[in-house]
Amino acid sequence: MASSFFALFDDIATILDDVAVLSKVAAKKTAGVLGDDLALNAQQVSGVKADRELPVVWAVAKGSFVNKLILVPAALALATFLPWTITPLLMLGGAFLCYEGFEKIAHKFFHSKEEDEARHKAELEALSNPNVDMVQFEKDKIKGAIRTDFILSAEIIVITLGTVAAEPFAKQVAVLSIVAVAMTIGVYGLVAGIVKLDDAGLALTQRSSSAAQAVGRALLVFAPWLMKTLSVLGTAAMFLVGGSIVLHGISPLYHAVEALLTSFAANSAALKFFASTAVDLLAGIIVGGVCAVLVNIVKRLFKK
Repeated sequence: MASSFFALFDDIATILDDVAVLSKVAAKKTAGVLGDDLALNAQQVSGVKADRELPVVWAVAKGSFVNKLILVPAALALATFLPWTITPLLMLGGAFLCYEGFEKIAHKFFHSKEEDEARHKAELEALSNPNVDMVQFEKDKIKGAIRTDFILSAEIIVITLGTVAAEPFAKQVAVLSIVAVAMTIGVYGLVAGIVKLDDAGLALTQRSSSAAQAVGRALLVFAPWLMKTLSVLGTAAMFLVGGSIVLHGISPLYHAVEALLTSFAANSAALKFFASTAVDLLAGIIVGGVCAVLVNIVKRLFKK
C-alpha cells in the first residue's frame, strides 16, 4: 500500500516536472510575441487620464483572460481532431509575426516625423475637447486593446501547442493553461508597472529628499526610453521567432540550412548560435517583406 502511494507520488512529480520543462520551452518560443504584447498594450492606454490607466489595464486584462478561455479549448480541439492543421497554423502565425515586424519598419521609414507629430497633436487636441465622451473613449480603447490581445494570444497559444503537440492530452492541457495564465498575469502586471513609471517619477520629484528627486527625474527620463526599447526588441524578436517558425515548417529548407550552419561553424557553438540567429532574422525579414507585398496587392485589388 505504502509502495503504491509513493509510486503514484513519484509519477505525479515526474509529470509536473515535464510540464514545468515544456512550459519553459513554450515561454521561450513565445518571447517575440510577449515583447510585442508588452509594447502594444502599454501604447494602447496612452491618452487615458492618469487616474484611469490602471482600471483600463485591468479591464483589458479581464478581456485577455476571456480570450484565453476561448482559444485554449479551440487549440486543444484542433490538436485532437485536426492535428495536421497545427504546422500550417504555426507557419501562418510565424508569417503574421514577420509581417507585423516588417510593417513597423516600413512605417518608420516611409512615414515622416512631421506626420507622426501631427497625428499625435490631433489626438491631444481631441482629448482636450470638452465635447469628447471620455467614457466612450475608454471603451473604444479597451475594445481595441482586447482585439489586439486576441490576435497575439492566438499566436502564443498556437506556438505553445506546437511545442507540446506530441505530448499526451493531459500535459497539453496543463502546459497551455499554465502559459495562458502566466502570460496574461505577466504581461498586464508589467504593463501596469510601465504605464505608472512616469507617475512614480513625478511623485518622487515632489519629495523633499534630494535623493528621491534624483530617482524621480531618472524615472521620468527612463520611462519613454523603456517604451522605445521594448518596441525595438519586440520587433527584432518577431522576426527571429517568426522566421524560425516558417523555416521549421519547410522541412527541406530547414535541413539544408541546418547542414550549412553545421559545416560553417563545426567547431564553435557560439558561432553557430549567432549564425543561426542571423539566418532566422534574415528569414523573418524576407517573409515579412513578401507578406507585405501580397497584402498590398490584395488591398489594391479590393479598392478597384
